[in-house]
Amino acid sequence: MWIHRWLFPPQGRSFHGKRWSMILLRTLHLLGVAGTGASFLVTGGAPPPATYLHILLFSGLLMALIEIWGHGVWLLQLKGLSVLVKLALIAAMLYWPAQSAPLFISIILISGIIAHAPGYVRYYSPWHRRRLPHP
Repeated sequence: MWIHRWLFPPQGRSFHGKRWSMILLRTLHLLGVAGTGASFLVTGGAPPPATYLHILLFSGLLMALIEIWGHGVWLLQLKGLSVLVKLALIAAMLYWPAQSAPLFISIILISGIIAHAPGYVRYYSPWHRRRLPHP
């Protein structure tokens, strides 16, 4: 099955400049988070300015695609699963706009915990019940 071979190659993929590309994307992502968060937390749930929302979504999507392209194991690890949970929380904001602020705070908490957790937490797979290292 081609999708399995593409998602889970024998060796992880990379490209020249990946580290600095990810640093730039993370920085843009933080800018988008700050602008979007200010809207949810300061203005009482008013829609965020489109510019910040676009920066947030575009940078986040690019980072996720780069990680998935590198090796699909990312989707099985807590660090990838947390991104899927955060996307579900964003979708929940569309259905429950009055709850946008607490949902946004939940996203920030998940992000902070997973991003700064030790490797044995970030690389843990609930399905395999063990740490899955990146090949």
